[in-house]
Amino acid sequence: MSRVVYLHVGSPKTGTTYLQDRLALNKASLSHRRVHYPLSLHASQFRPALDLLQMPWGGLQLDVDGEWNALTARVRRLSGTVIISHEILAAAKPAQVRRAMAGLAGSEVHLVLSARDLARQIPAEWQEGVKHQRKVSYAGFLRQVQTSRRDRPSLWFWRVQSLPDVLGRWSRGLPPERVHLVTVPQDGAPRNQLWERYCRAFGIDPAWAPRESVRDNVSIGAAETFLLRRLNRRLRQAGLSSEEYRRLIREVVVHQTMAKRPHMTRVTLPPAAFPWAAEVAEEWVRWVRGSGIDVIGDVEDLRPVPVPDQRWVNPDRPRRPEMVDAAVDALVALALEAAKRPDPNELLTAKLTRAARRLRLR
Repeated sequence: MSRVVYLHVGSPKTGTTYLQDRLALNKASLSHRRVHYPLSLHASQFRPALDLLQMPWGGLQLDVDGEWNALTARVRRLSGTVIISHEILAAAKPAQVRRAMAGLAGSEVHLVLSARDLARQIPAEWQEGVKHQRKVSYAGFLRQVQTSRRDRPSLWFWRVQSLPDVLGRWSRGLPPERVHLVTVPQDGAPRNQLWERYCRAFGIDPAWAPRESVRDNVSIGAAETFLLRRLNRRLRQAGLSSEEYRRLIREVVVHQTMAKRPHMTRVTLPPAAFPWAAEVAEEWVRWVRGSGIDVIGDVEDLRPVPVPDQRWVNPDRPRRPEMVDAAVDALVALALEAAKRPDPNELLTAKLTRAARRLRLR
């Protein structure tokens, strides 16, 4: 049986949500061309990835045991091209990488890593952390990133974003021609360009997946992120569960409300950090060029590009009117969500009535 597995291991914030949703939407069309994107009942490869990494993630780690083995068992029953994709895989430790590769034995494995310049990744990862209930300031996060080691890192940011380190862990034993680096185009590039680069990495025709995805891992502005950080602190003290946080705050407040606010002030890298980011990028570009791996896109996309003609706004000190306006929008969204929910007493009464009717029918 001939099988080629493309193992896309991240990095986070490189268009992975869009990619995975488009692959899922076009699963049937792709399978007709012997291109498989195996999904569990949860319609995602997140749970198998979480099982492989064996790390806590809002209490889910207790529910995913065996899912990585189940995924690789499904892969071994397939022929043709198989795509595995989840961005948290970038954080895998060497022993976890060995386990992943052992599960794919008998396949021709290709490694795919997507990467974006630090000027966009640092603000994006900070915001993603805040969306997952973290409270660290932007200045504190940037200080951690700049002072932490990038080789054999312990900081999550570098575990998933340090290009040479991630590729060093995951590509061990693979020939350079089977290691593919997809660079994320700079802002202003055609919308489909990143998707087309992914398709080249997987060896598929973009026309095989015609259904367009509308999903995106949204970003919010400086005032909105500041407000969310304050909210995280208060909600932690109030004891809001992780499940309720995901449903109410991340979905209703962030994704459905804050992300759609017009004229948000974008969070960007401070000008003083650009020389450091440029030095890191130069190290990466030299490493990639010397490695012999397959680059899909332009390695120059890894260099940070300053935002032209824009006064930098400190996300830790946003404009007060913007923050108040964002807070009002959040309150309105939560009020409307609360209005949709049935009264607990009415819900209990309805349940008891249904139970009584069932008893009368017996």
